[in-house]
Amino acid sequence: MPTQFFSKLSQNFIELLKDDEYYDITIEVGKDPDAKIFRAHTGILCYRSPYLKRYLASNKKNNNVLSHIKLPNISPNTFQIILKYIYGGIFSFEGKDTLDIFKVLAAADELILQELVECLQKYFIENKIEWMEQNFELTHRISFQSNNLSEIQNFCTGFMAKSPEKIFKSLDFTSLPENSLISLIKRDDLQMKEIEVWEHVLKWGLAQNQTLIPDPDTWTDDDFKMMENTLRNCIPLIRFFSLSSKEFLRKVSPYKKLLNDQIYKDLLNSYMDPDNEPNSSNIALPRNLRIDGIVDSKIINLNIASIISRWVDKVDINSKFAHLRELYLPYKFNLLLRGSQNGFSPKIFHELCDDKSNTVVFIKVKGTEEILGGYNPSIWKSSGSWGQSYYSFIFSFKKKDKFDESILSHVKFMDKALYYPSWHGPSFGSSDLQLSVSLNYNGANKSNKFDYNICKQTYYEKKIRNTENLFSIEEYEVFQIIRN
Repeated sequence: MPTQFFSKLSQNFIELLKDDEYYDITIEVGKDPDAKIFRAHTGILCYRSPYLKRYLASNKKNNNVLSHIKLPNISPNTFQIILKYIYGGIFSFEGKDTLDIFKVLAAADELILQELVECLQKYFIENKIEWMEQNFELTHRISFQSNNLSEIQNFCTGFMAKSPEKIFKSLDFTSLPENSLISLIKRDDLQMKEIEVWEHVLKWGLAQNQTLIPDPDTWTDDDFKMMENTLRNCIPLIRFFSLSSKEFLRKVSPYKKLLNDQIYKDLLNSYMDPDNEPNSSNIALPRNLRIDGIVDSKIINLNIASIISRWVDKVDINSKFAHLRELYLPYKFNLLLRGSQNGFSPKIFHELCDDKSNTVVFIKVKGTEEILGGYNPSIWKSSGSWGQSYYSFIFSFKKKDKFDESILSHVKFMDKALYYPSWHGPSFGSSDLQLSVSLNYNGANKSNKFDYNICKQTYYEKKIRNTENLFSIEEYEVFQIIRN
């Protein structure tokens, strides 16, 4: 293994940088009155900086003419630090404030010093999140000047998605570069209503075409074509199906010439006929908005809470587009029981849930991604009798985020909608959706935990599972829904 003498090598190259005798290139950095000329060596600069190598290759001088480079975007103090890194492979955080270090990062990015860029990006992501939030305009502007600062770009986009109202007030939104805007509006977790996203995209497009009057009724076909070209990469990212019919009529239809003909036709049909099958493929789901206080669940998300609320209130109940619409959340889901916290026994269920009306049960099937459940507008009991309900229903979802494959099954025989044995947990029908413990031949409980769980269509309209086999429970929750 060879012996390496990098420390001495670095020291010698630092000394070469200070030497005024052998330089063959001058570099003018900064702008008057804060400008300075540095002396350097072409060979070292070319092999250390791809940017400077390309610059010098495209601006070759005769052998007798001294090369000269201008770098007006980099300050003398920053370039002094950069040169020490280029010659000696040395960078120290000591004695530098955070803004100075960020300026070095920006200069390293401009000169394509990838090793230093990666080091400083990691430093900011791991140590300076609060500083970047407080200096967001600068952080965002510098990070999107190239594609080399991807980690800081991701931070900026994530911060904008979480707190868009702060950003749009403090940042000139219309000055965002297109790639930054696209990174933002494509995110599922962008915390904005879809109509606001559309309005901001239009505002951004108008700012790029300042000759256009904001009123689309005054636009010519050429005006629409110009705007369409500006927004061609943004419009496909707008989740138009999430909009209400009123929003579509007032905010989208005036701009219909900007939209693909098939998309606009499907949108129009979706509002006129809820059962119409869309021709458009890959329609995006509503964004994952954070709405505090609606539901605290380990099984479902707000999208499922919205769907259940629609089913309870019979809103777009048969619509093929219901799961694509903006979230419908008129209820607060108050947790009564969680199996992993309270236990998986009939006794616990009846202690915590009996005599509670308007309850929703969610069950995560062990070994699958299935979610089963049911809604009981009446109350639970442990009387051993049947319970009546005209409005109860049971349901299933293949996956937590697979809403278009859900199954909704209404009660068919209201006199046997609910079943109340003491050894059962929530049970809809005799076995349409049943959680219970198995019994021995004397009728006594063989287990304290739910071990006889089944879905077998009897008193409800549809079966909600493809199999009638027993299933095990990974988690289950019972909520009482209360209108906000």
